[in-house]
Amino acid sequence: MASRISARIGAISESATLAVDAKAKALKAAGRPVIGFGAGEPDFPTPDYIVEAAVEAARDPKNHRYSPAGGLPELKQAIVAKTKRDSGYEIEAAQVLVTNGGKHAVYNAFATLLDPGDEVLLPAPFWTTYPEAIQLAGGVPVEVLADETQNYLVTVEQLEAARTEKTKALLFCSPSNPTGAVDSPEAVEAIGRWALEHGIWVITDEIYEHLTYGDTKATSLPVAVPELADTTIVLNGVAKTYAMTGWRVGWMIGPKDVVKAATNLQSHQTSNVCNIAQRAAIAALEGDLSAVDEMKAAFDRRRRTMVSMLNEIPGVECPEPTGAFYAYPSVKGVLGKEINGRTPTTSAELAEIILDDAEVAVVPGEAFGAPGYLRLSYALGDDDLAEGVSRIAKLLS
Repeated sequence: MASRISARIGAISESATLAVDAKAKALKAAGRPVIGFGAGEPDFPTPDYIVEAAVEAARDPKNHRYSPAGGLPELKQAIVAKTKRDSGYEIEAAQVLVTNGGKHAVYNAFATLLDPGDEVLLPAPFWTTYPEAIQLAGGVPVEVLADETQNYLVTVEQLEAARTEKTKALLFCSPSNPTGAVDSPEAVEAIGRWALEHGIWVITDEIYEHLTYGDTKATSLPVAVPELADTTIVLNGVAKTYAMTGWRVGWMIGPKDVVKAATNLQSHQTSNVCNIAQRAAIAALEGDLSAVDEMKAAFDRRRRTMVSMLNEIPGVECPEPTGAFYAYPSVKGVLGKEINGRTPTTSAELAEIILDDAEVAVVPGEAFGAPGYLRLSYALGDDDLAEGVSRIAKLLS
């Protein structure tokens, strides 16, 4: 008997990060004092001026109707201006497609570029959605692991070793989810020059561009290597910078022919992104960055607290992240040791024990293509953060 679910969809795993977050919320709803480090979203409300723009937009009947599938012209212009202001990258409105969040931009990029069997180099640890989107588009993810000994930053030599005649694209994410690692300007340029030399497309995810700490700055790949602009797709959105994860507005920037093709795809998938969310995004992009500066100060404080507390736990090694809002400790030194009568041999088993016995939700490295690690978001209140890591330390010590 034929399967009720297509092989293509049956092969997809559910989002591990969303699954952990849902489980934590369900346990909390049942009255258990669970602290969740699973979700990658700021714990701040969306700034008032953005919310007010949405309220105003909801009252205007023109926003009650269909709008262009590729995005409101005013939002595209705001993205053009913002991209020049923040990255130094000069683009035109015809190079922009507004999508239903960053995830949608990821999928559209791969669906538009890949033919069956095309390989995509995927530095690991990677965000859970990348390999699923590549495979849905018929592509083959080729994982290239960069571990804690190299601060989770992949090298040109590693990429070159993984390259074959089927390599069509490289997925690049800096600042990184899940590790918080940020490539230096020199590394970004070297990777860009390598991709250019071999005719490899780059899909670069810049969603965490503003979340960097200390002297670290994010470098936009097509700015580092301008000649690469014709074979680069930049992914971005308002979710992380403006605490707008639930508003679902992202975008992709690329060559006009690719963006036109992706817009055709979206015209059949979803039509336009919600007009009210688009109007809110315009207000976000045209405003200043004071909201993100305020969040960054809190994230920076929490980052230092979390990393120092994690590094005090025997068997745990956590490089200091310089971007995003995640710590990504290696827990290899904990595996194989007995904890409350159970002996975890994988980070997935360890995460289960931490949830059951310490009532703390973390995401295991298996979700990111790198077993032996845990991802903890520090985008939560200071008290919960300290309490949650203390519970883990008590359990593992």
